[in-house]
Amino acid sequence: MLMIRSIVRPEKVDNVLAALMEAGFPGVTKMSVVGRGKQRGIKIGEVTYDEIPKELLLTVVKDEDKDFVIKTVIHAARTGSKGAYGDGKIFVVSVDEVYTISSGMKETGSGQLEEVKI
Repeated sequence: MLMIRSIVRPEKVDNVLAALMEAGFPGVTKMSVVGRGKQRGIKIGEVTYDEIPKELLLTVVKDEDKDFVIKTVIHAARTGSKGAYGDGKIFVVSVDEVYTISSGMKETGSGQLEEVKI
């Protein structure tokens, strides 16, 4: 399993969420965040804004779905046909285990399920 962390423009987040839902990946956690990328913020006149508002979307997918989900996010989050600075980033990290609190089940990266003894 993999966790895909997508940092996108706030005005694009609804497009990304709708595209993921339509593609069959409704499980997403959304957080409002601030930060800056390589451009080091935005300078308007004498004022530099180095904490740019973004949205962080987290979703966990099977390894074989990674490329499809990434393409879906890029397509929905990109500004215009070629994109623009500040459109965001996508980070992919491995997930070894997932625990479902309500059922007490543990799922491993290999897809095996087992009940957690409480």
